[in-house]
Amino acid sequence: MPNRAPAPALPRRDQIRKEAARLFAARGFLGVGVDEIGKAVGISGPGLYRHFAGKDAMLADLLVGISERLLEEGRRREGEADGPRAALDSLIDGHVDFALDDRDLITLHDRELLHLKETDRRRVRRLQRGYVELWVTVVREAFPPLAAPEAEPVARAAVHAVFGLLNSTPHSAAPQSAQSGQATPGAQADAGSERTGLARDSMAALLRALAQGAFAAAAAEVEGARPTA
Repeated sequence: MPNRAPAPALPRRDQIRKEAARLFAARGFLGVGVDEIGKAVGISGPGLYRHFAGKDAMLADLLVGISERLLEEGRRREGEADGPRAALDSLIDGHVDFALDDRDLITLHDRELLHLKETDRRRVRRLQRGYVELWVTVVREAFPPLAAPEAEPVARAAVHAVFGLLNSTPHSAAPQSAQSGQATPGAQADAGSERTGLARDSMAALLRALAQGAFAAAAAEVEGARPTA
């Protein structure tokens, strides 16, 4: 068999991000010290300061970074899609991947946002609003009944409901921290079968179907509520 080159190691800064997210999600931001994060990546605690100013900076990097990534990726998917329905399907696919592969970050956002500095917390909220507005716009374009001005609150409620569904994945799948630090994202997400009985691909397909069904149901609800002539 031909020799295969080993997978390249993560850059040190990315290693620190990964281990900080894992430890913060498992034990809480206040329950983890800099020395412990350093030990997880094989460097001394003080050595971390060459990459991050401290724990606060690590948390801000993680939470601001994922909010930026979601918005940028969402805009890219919307811009490259062939029509509103394709754009919505692509947005759903992207968020499903995030929910299954970055569960530690979802847990961090739920539990640790309050530990961000006010300026960073406002930045996260601003990015999140942009992400929500992107979805609301695409959903209303994809389902004509939701495009009416009076249907905007229904479309918005449906978007938030779908986010709630997808972001609940950390509570229905085994924590990523239960896996080896060398596991691939797909292998980490397969740990969900320990609680749900579903492999990653099956879980992803179910989440996609539920999200698409929620938007179709919202459109049908609006359509059915319209007075007949």
